[in-house]
Amino acid sequence: MEGKHIQEMFQAIAPRYDFLNHFLSLRRDIHWRRVLVKALRAPSEGRVLDVATGTGDVALEIGRQKGRSITVWGIDFAFRMLQLGKKKIVGANYCVDIRPVQSDAFHPPFKSGVFDAVTMAFGIRNIADKKRVLEVFHELLKKGGQVLILELTLPKIDFMKNLYFIYFQKILPMIGKIISGDSGAYSYLPDSVFKFPSPKDFCELMREAGFEKVYYKPLTLGVCTLFIGIK
Repeated sequence: MEGKHIQEMFQAIAPRYDFLNHFLSLRRDIHWRRVLVKALRAPSEGRVLDVATGTGDVALEIGRQKGRSITVWGIDFAFRMLQLGKKKIVGANYCVDIRPVQSDAFHPPFKSGVFDAVTMAFGIRNIADKKRVLEVFHELLKKGGQVLILELTLPKIDFMKNLYFIYFQKILPMIGKIISGDSGAYSYLPDSVFKFPSPKDFCELMREAGFEKVYYKPLTLGVCTLFIGIK
């Protein structure tokens, strides 16, 4: 699926996006984001770029865990997602400095070497040229800065993989269509996950993009994986 169609798809499902994420993952997505932010290392007064920020869940979690001393820029190409995220930011019951910006992942409006960390949750599988976007992230980071990427992956254990296939191919698209009214979005999701590189192969892409000390951490029996690298 091309970038324009993906953008339109996320625009369409934006009002139900948060609910469906929590419902379809049995609320594990909340835990996964917390694990990502817990692994984030940024100095006081540091700057973080959250790519494909959606409605701002990762950015808000950074604010919750790290406090107002961290400034988070959240970029997304779906304007309706950012609109919903702004409402959540205003309603946050803790101090947080989040700055939403409409932009795609390849052309963020920032200078090189200005961020202490770049985060991305559940977005990189939607990007065809993964190595190129990783190179963009590398360029945006300061020396010693982190990249932290959270993505859905295929579990290794056979019985989990079989359950995963049944859920993703049969149950999830049906529920997604009923709740969101979009027949394509939740049929596209399993395809994008199945085509995503293995954790080892994705780590190799990160190294090719210039990152060092690359490693990955499987979450929930490998249903989701956290990838981390250093510039």
